[in-house]
Amino acid sequence: MSATIDVICYKSKVLKNNENPLMLRVTKDRKRRYLSLGISINPEYWDFTKNKPKRNCPNKEQILTLISERTKEYREQIIEYKITNKEFTAKSLIEKVHNPTIKKTVKEVFEDQIERLFKEKRRGYALSHLQVLNSLLEYNTHLDIYFSDIDASWLNKYETWLKSNNISTNTIGIRFRTLRAVYNVAIKENIAKTEHYPFKEYNVSKLKQETVKRSISKGNIISVINYPYDGNNIYEMLAIELFTFSYLMAGINFVDMAYLTRDNIIEDRLIYFRRKTNKLIKTPLQAKAMEIINKYSNSENPYLFPILNSFHKTEQQKANRVHKVITKVNKRLKDIGKELNIPIDLTTYVARHKRKSYRLLINKLRMCYFSIGNDLETNLVLRYA
Repeated sequence: MSATIDVICYKSKVLKNNENPLMLRVTKDRKRRYLSLGISINPEYWDFTKNKPKRNCPNKEQILTLISERTKEYREQIIEYKITNKEFTAKSLIEKVHNPTIKKTVKEVFEDQIERLFKEKRRGYALSHLQVLNSLLEYNTHLDIYFSDIDASWLNKYETWLKSNNISTNTIGIRFRTLRAVYNVAIKENIAKTEHYPFKEYNVSKLKQETVKRSISKGNIISVINYPYDGNNIYEMLAIELFTFSYLMAGINFVDMAYLTRDNIIEDRLIYFRRKTNKLIKTPLQAKAMEIINKYSNSENPYLFPILNSFHKTEQQKANRVHKVITKVNKRLKDIGKELNIPIDLTTYVARHKRKSYRLLINKLRMCYFSIGNDLETNLVLRYA
């Protein structure tokens, strides 16, 4: 059934000025929806048969102009729906015309989000978005399209293209989850409509493949922590102690360690915001971890560890420095891992995989922590984690 657009004098409602409001009426599939035009009229000046003001109606021309403009908007939207073969209801038609989305292309929204993430100093996440943007541009040649153009069929074709380029399933999953996150931002900012959301039909969760877990045994952990490093080799010493610190402190990652300052130590806790997610993390500060912090304490450096210092002022300088140090630290850890016959490549990331078991254990230890002391907690973690 085609839709009809009328303007009526709504006799069922009488305003304080004893006039009736003029309402736009949309009828589709025998369902009606009404929207006020924002003006009212004395019913004696309205022709209820022809649904228009009578000849003697005051401000007749202005009222006719308003009616013409409003009904034209709705009729044009109906034509657009017919051309694109999209279904609609009386309610969705009113929402589309009355609350139009902000006209921004997919490329513009991606660029806005990347800029926002850089301003929030979430550089890694911003670069991940940039990588997805470049991938989409390579696939589609341009992104001067709207989010309503991205449907399940479009996503399936993009997935096929990625696979044809030998992109791993897990990497494809990351790209789709990033695209979904940007789509959600677009909906939140009234740039896209939920009715066009393609991820209700397209299942992103299928794009996950089991990988070899980068975790090691308790014995391997202890052997790394107790490794007799050369005190003259700064990167060897730093590698072991950052690995130990990460393990003790619930799997804190390298980038977050790099940015820690004394301000992150509050009483007996390490409190910081994750650089990637901006999530607040609170972790009991272990005695051994505090020893490592004190070892690198330097009044001239605001940071806890000798990764960053006051020389590194811009975000790019900091990112370059972190990349340089983590490369050297991980190279030394891999050498140590081979020397200790650890079956997987040893990196700072490996320590994070004890995080879940550590957190389960730490909850059991908290009663001991308050009654007996921090040293016992550290010893138990090293012994049983």
